[in-house]
Amino acid sequence: MIEILRSRLSSWKPEPVPEHHRQRQQASVLVLIRAGETPRVVLTLRSKGLSAHGGEVSFVGGKQDPEDASLELTALRETHEELGIPPQAIEILSPLPGLVSKHGLWVTPFVALMDELTPIKPNPGEVSEVFEVPIPWLQNDPRTATERLDRQGEVQLAPVYDYEEYRIWGLTALILEDFIRIGLTDSSETVDPVL
Repeated sequence: MIEILRSRLSSWKPEPVPEHHRQRQQASVLVLIRAGETPRVVLTLRSKGLSAHGGEVSFVGGKQDPEDASLELTALRETHEELGIPPQAIEILSPLPGLVSKHGLWVTPFVALMDELTPIKPNPGEVSEVFEVPIPWLQNDPRTATERLDRQGEVQLAPVYDYEEYRIWGLTALILEDFIRIGLTDSSETVDPVL
């Protein structure tokens, strides 16, 4: 599966940021994959005390700081701050399509790999829990619903996934959907959303 992912992502090229979003503040997140016999996507439950997205499921990531030379470095810095994973333990494969968030940020996701044995040491000030979702589970399109999101003048139709006790929705679910579609789905396959 990892080799399929590498191959498909190496030939995929993202569109440039749409002109009407270019003035937005930039942010990035990491779609972090733990390699292994069954590769898994690493997700976090944000600490409830946070002003933005407190108590929600999300990828690691955040706003680009002025000292970040690129959005890739933003994602790596945030991953180190939130999960204690050093940048040298992570291999970035490819960006995914950017999306506008409910707070008006332009968010660029990056797919990245880490070794199966890489330890995670969450920062309790930002992350209350870390969990991992098997990629084969996501490939079966296990959505329980599709929700309409009206954000910054755009309509997004986002899947809702219920994995164990976690609800994955909003921007995180949209990014997961793009990850599966671009990285692991045959172009001949189509998914009918549950409305």
